[in-house]
Amino acid sequence: MMSVEEIIHPVKDEMAKFDAIFRKNLQSNAALLDKITHYIVKRKGKQIRPLFLLLTAKMLGEINDKTYEAASLFEILHTASLVHDDLVDDANERRGHFSVNALWKNKIAVLVGDYFLSKVLLLSIEKDNVDILKIVARAVKDMSEGELLQLEKARRMDITEDLYFEVIRQKTASLISSVCEASALSVGRSDIQERMSEFGEYIGIAFQIKDDIFDYGTPDQIGKPTGNDIRERKMTLPLIYALNNSSKEVRKELINIVKNNNENSAKVQRAIHLVIENGGIEFAHKKMMEYKEKALELIKDIPDSEAKKAVIGLVEYTTNRIK
Repeated sequence: MMSVEEIIHPVKDEMAKFDAIFRKNLQSNAALLDKITHYIVKRKGKQIRPLFLLLTAKMLGEINDKTYEAASLFEILHTASLVHDDLVDDANERRGHFSVNALWKNKIAVLVGDYFLSKVLLLSIEKDNVDILKIVARAVKDMSEGELLQLEKARRMDITEDLYFEVIRQKTASLISSVCEASALSVGRSDIQERMSEFGEYIGIAFQIKDDIFDYGTPDQIGKPTGNDIRERKMTLPLIYALNNSSKEVRKELINIVKNNNENSAKVQRAIHLVIENGGIEFAHKKMMEYKEKALELIKDIPDSEAKKAVIGLVEYTTNRIK
């Protein structure tokens, strides 16, 4: 598997230029807002979404100002969604750091998220990127609907596999789908725009299934699964499969743990064991690999290049990452 450094290499300079544009676009006249923004930017992760956008754009054509602006818009949108997600989940931490709502309370976190969304709107208009804004707006709609659908069904234990895929398609995959679609649009490849949207959707679904699997332990944490999804009563793919493909006794025990004993560590570990024993992880991994292969099939006929090799490496990374 390619290393992160090898994946980034074809767009190393472009990522640095994007980062400068992104930071500049987040500047404001409010000292508190700048302080919070600095805190958020400092603890950001691997910036997978702008990396996908720049690599796919380079694979399809020539990166230009519109590409950089699109990458900045989507990363600002993603940042807003993280701030609001922490609020919705009542989370005090993200990636080992305090969340915005934990440090500055809920009211300020709501306003910070709203500010980021307003920047997306204003920057799109200022740069005359209304076509990109349409893609961004659709992503916001899908992400919101997906979150609401998940919240609506959270108390039920009869979520089907089809409903699960609809939730993650909207909540998680829609953003990566929009990123890949916008990359094609930014380099004048409207002929392949729809296909790149589908490519991103498949990657986003695979990415989310990988996150589902992490809840049951990672290769470097054997025997130390987190069980957070079970504690939060989230209906993830491994759990759904185990509920639908186990005996009545196992199903009854799982439902009881998730509904009534999700704060009991021993019971949560028991649920994890039952899901693994009944093929939940094996099935989820198989589905994840199917979506990864479907994504790669969509770019098979695109001419080989260093950028395409890196795109394939990034797709592989999303399914092979260990955290």
